[in-house]
This record gives sequence, C-alpha cells and structure tokens, in this order.
Amino acid sequence: MKIKNHIVICLALLLSISAFSQQGKQKRADTLFNKFSFVKAAEVYQDLIENNYNKDYATRKLADCYAYLRNPQKASRYYKRVVEQDNVPIEYYYSYAQSLRGIKKYEESQIWLQRFKDSGGVVNANDFSKNVNFITSVFNAKQQYFLDRVRFNSKYSDFGAFEHDGKVYFASSRDEGVAVKRLYGWNEQPFLDVYVAKVGSRRNVDHTAKLKGDVNSIYHDGPVTITKDGRTMYFSRNNYNDQVRKKDNNGLTAMKIYRATLQDSVWTNIEDLPINSDDFSTQHAALNSDDTKLYFASDRPGGFGGSDIYVVDINPDGTLGEPINLGNVINTENAEGFPFINNEGVLFFSSDGHVGLGLLDIFATIKGENDDFVDVVNLGIPVNSNSDDFSFTMNPNGITGYFASNRRGGRGDDDIYAYYREPIMQVEGVVTDAINTKPIANSVITLYDDKDNQIAYMETDENGFYQINIDRNQNYKIVGSQDKYIDDYRTFTSKNLQTELVTITANLLLNPKPNVVKLAELNTIYFDFDKHNIRQDAALELDKIVNLMLNDYPEMVIRIESHTDSRGELSYNDKLSIDRANSTYEYLISKGVDPERITEHQGFGERRLTNGCEDGQKCEEEDHQLNRRTQFIVVKME
Repeated sequence: MKIKNHIVICLALLLSISAFSQQGKQKRADTLFNKFSFVKAAEVYQDLIENNYNKDYATRKLADCYAYLRNPQKASRYYKRVVEQDNVPIEYYYSYAQSLRGIKKYEESQIWLQRFKDSGGVVNANDFSKNVNFITSVFNAKQQYFLDRVRFNSKYSDFGAFEHDGKVYFASSRDEGVAVKRLYGWNEQPFLDVYVAKVGSRRNVDHTAKLKGDVNSIYHDGPVTITKDGRTMYFSRNNYNDQVRKKDNNGLTAMKIYRATLQDSVWTNIEDLPINSDDFSTQHAALNSDDTKLYFASDRPGGFGGSDIYVVDINPDGTLGEPINLGNVINTENAEGFPFINNEGVLFFSSDGHVGLGLLDIFATIKGENDDFVDVVNLGIPVNSNSDDFSFTMNPNGITGYFASNRRGGRGDDDIYAYYREPIMQVEGVVTDAINTKPIANSVITLYDDKDNQIAYMETDENGFYQINIDRNQNYKIVGSQDKYIDDYRTFTSKNLQTELVTITANLLLNPKPNVVKLAELNTIYFDFDKHNIRQDAALELDKIVNLMLNDYPEMVIRIESHTDSRGELSYNDKLSIDRANSTYEYLISKGVDPERITEHQGFGERRLTNGCEDGQKCEEEDHQLNRRTQFIVVKME
C-alpha cells in the first residue's frame, strides 16, 4: 500500500514539475514576444504546441509571430487552426483574411473578411474589401514596369536602394566578413548598416563596402537620401547618438532621422533633427526635387493610425519648419511609410491600408487642380506582389529605379529589385484655323487604330490643345472635327521609338466650310472716326487677304461687310459704311483680286455694333474703334 502511495506521489510530482516547466516556457515565450523577438518566441510556442500545453493560446501567438515576421505562408497555416477554435476573438478572422491575401487566395480571403464584418468587426474605408474587382483589374492592366537583376543582394535583409552620382546606397543586415555579429531580436538578423555599391556592379559586397564615416552605428542605420549637391545626407537610425541608446516608456528604442555632411569624402557631423522624439519613431527620409521639403514616416500622436507620412519645410539655413500630416487621402488607419518624390513631384509610398495585392504595396499619388492630393493608384504587378513591397525610388531619368520585396524567388529575406519602365506615351497637338492660324477650341479629336477602330475621343481646350495617351508599337490615325470646318487627319506610328520618347506631335489644320465662317479678327480692318480711307495698319491686313486669295486659296470667294460706330445720324452712318466697303473693295481689286471673287461689298452703318456702345451710352474711344470696321465673309473655299 505504501509503495502504491509513493508511486502516486511521484507521478503527481512529475506532472507538477512538467506543468511548472511548461508554464515557465509560456512565460518565456510571451516575454520574447513582448520584446519583439519573434523568431525565438515562435520556437518556444511551437514547443508548447507539441507538448499540448495551452495549445489554443500558443497557436494564436505562433500565428501572430509569423504575421509579424511577414511570412504569410506559415501565418495562414496557423491562423487556419486558430479560426476553428471555440470563442476565438473575431480579430483573428481579419488576420486570417490578410494572410490568405498574402498567398494569393483572394476569394477565400474575401469570405473570412466578410465573416469578420458579419461578426461585428469594423474595417477602415480603404480596406481591401472596397473593390472586389481590384485584383482582376490590376492583373489585367498593361504592364509599365519591367524588372532587372540586382547582383548585390544577400541572404539577409537588403532594401532602401537610392542612386546618386553613379553609386547605389542601400541598407543591409548582411555584415558578411565580420567575425562577431550583433543580432536584432525581432528576426535574428544582424543590425542594419548603410552600404555603397557602384551602379551596374556585377559583384556582391561585404563589410568593406559599408559607408565611410559616422553614419553606421552598432544599431539600425538606413536607408538614406542625399541632396542634389551631394553634400548632405538624411538617414534613419535607432535612437542612438554619442554612444548613448535611449528607450521610450515601453522599453523600446524608437527610430530617428539624422543629418550628416560630407567632409573629405567622409560622412560626419551627425545631427539629431528637431522633428524627432524619444517617445515615437520618425524615419524613411525623402527629399523633393529642390531639397526644400523633407518627407518622412512617423507614428507620432495625432495621426490617422499606425504610421503616417508627413512633410516639413527645410529653410535656407537648414532649420526645419513644423511637420504637416499629408492627410487621409494618403494616410489610413494602418501603416504608411517609405515616401519618395520623383522629379515630376509625384509622391510614391508603401501601405498596407490601401487596396493592394497582399501585404505592403507601393502606391503613387494623383494631384488635383489645386495641387492637392485627390487619389492614390496601385503600381500593380510586377512592382507589387502578394508579399511586402516597399522602399520605391526612381532615378532622375524617370525610367529606372529600385524597390524592395520579400516575395518568393529572391535571394534572401528582403531583396532589392531594379526596374525600368516604359513611360506612358502621348499624342498631342494643336488644332488651328487654316486661314488665320488661330486655335480652334472645342474641336472633337478622335483617335483610331490601324483597323479604323475608334480608341478615344476628346475636345480641344480653349487654346486648341489636345493630349491622348497611346500604346507603343502601334499605328494610328487622328482626326480633328468642328461643325464649321472641314475635317483634317494625320496618320502616325509609335513603333520602334526610343523609350525616352514620350510625346508624338500631330497638329491639325482645319479649313472653314463655305458660306459659314468669318475671317478672324486678325483680318478685320479698322477706320478712323468719320473716315473711310484705308489706314496703314489696315493695308497690312488687306495684303494678307490678297496673299490668301491669290496664292493659298485661288478659288476662295468672299463678301465684304463694313460698319460704323453709333455716333452721328443713322442715314449718315449708312453712307459712311458704304464708303468704307467701297474703299476696301477697290484696294483689293487694285492688288490683283478678280472682282468676280468678291460677291458683294455692303455697308450696314451702326446696325451691327460689336458691344454695348449704342446712342446715349458712355464708351471710351477704344470701344467705339471696335465698331468702325470691315469684316470678310468666306462664301466659297474651293
């Protein structure tokens, strides 16, 4: 009996010790998780699951670890088990939907997102449920970006490539060739440093390619941006300066943007900027084309959620203004970061809050008439994928650049991808009157392909200008139409053109239809008060008409209409206008115009004033002058 009691007691002690051991493991796993050591935390949670200790809880935390590690393949595997648990928090429906999106299971992702909403979950206005046809439209869109190989990636994290003066600056956690490596607990990789490689280099780089000077520290450094003159660098770094690392109230070390200057080919004089704080992160510096504005990402208080994109003015003396949030067209309740401004002023950024293909996607902004942001557009494939896509930059040529992604098929964790793009090509031109060369507003422009299928149409603006996007390597015909004119057309091709060429010019000349159109005011002639003789300025205009009729339009037939201002008696003005018509007629005949090509020359007195200068109205002399005129009406063109 005593032996049995001893056995029972021993078994109880063993179970107690085992339970105590598992409890300690869970506490250790949670501690690692709370310290963002997700790789080590995942290992312990996996061990708890295998030992069937608090399995439901450990599975949730393990799925969260892989989500934070941006591994949707493993995250979705464990979230699938989580959503089958009893009384699971509904937030896991949303997490599962996002992880499914990360492995391109879009239809299944929509099902779980709907279940999240049906269970009372609230999604923000920019959530990926907004447009159910988005995926189809992105994958069917015409490809503008094409990928090139980058040879300096490593098996670690590489991102933030920025090209300047023949060199590529980028952030990397490789630290290859170093005997002792300091590891970052989040992903168990070395801390980031800034590296430099030659543009187009076919060789990989090791620790010897680290940026020279004081930018790199023992913690995270990079990515960077450099002013156009090459003398100033802005870069991200952990809150570490002068050998001191600072932490916030939660024990975390925030990110800051620092400024360095180039002296004797070395980056030094590290400066902590006033936009930084020990209590929140400020990172991902970007400069506009004239280096007067600094864009960055920050999770500072007062934003829309997650991290937002801000801009601050850089004064001529280097001081900074007050940061301004770029607003809710760009920023969402989720994370926005990695801003970049190209030479045309287009803002690019990464976000997991806008409609995307998976996790972080890269977006470009669209501005309205008042230069404010009105919308964002997803760059589509192949720049974006179902994984994280971020740190987009574009070189000054507007054709090439870089971005980073942790998509499958890369060399390591985050990899740098080079791209080149075929810029959108446009046909543009001006529609003008063939007689007086004045622009014709509101002309209808119709674009056809080489099979006479209509592709697009639009109207010219007040300056007779039009512009239409076209595809490359095609043949086209463009037609200009206007009710009072005869159509004109041009054929052109976009085949075999240089990538840098983005505009084809196709101007159109429209001839007026017979019996309809006045010659424009360029050809209107004017008279002095109470006179009918041809002034010198009028003679110049009449000579243009003579040239048109004798050389450009030998079949053109016109009629002459002359007028007076309102001053004087009606009968007197009738006679004066007839005299003006006769003077005009006789001048043209004297210059060789056949009388049969002038059907009539009439005077209308003051009956057709061009403005409100009637009898009894006070008008300036300039206004009366506009009524003392002779105009020409086209009766026949050919």
